[in-house]
Amino acid sequence: MTAIGPEARPSLGRGFRLQWEPAQKAHVLLYPEGMVKLNGSAGEILKRCDGARTVGEIVNDLESTFATTGLANDVTAFMNVALEKRWLEIRE
Repeated sequence: MTAIGPEARPSLGRGFRLQWEPAQKAHVLLYPEGMVKLNGSAGEILKRCDGARTVGEIVNDLESTFATTGLANDVTAFMNVALEKRWLEIRE
């Protein structure tokens, strides 16, 4: 598998739904066989993966929102893992 590039437009994989769970105080990723409780960073990244924004735009938004820089490597590393787990897909 090739690494996700800055121009890719990731979206949630088919069959997955992201939602905030007040009882868990976290974002969760729901799918027919169960649920994955996400840490704060994963939730922030996945909620921006709408198929419209590029990876570069998502990184810029996260850096702006959290007043930091240098997130590109961590964000793309997480997205590559999420692609392997089919939580994300790149739709053409």
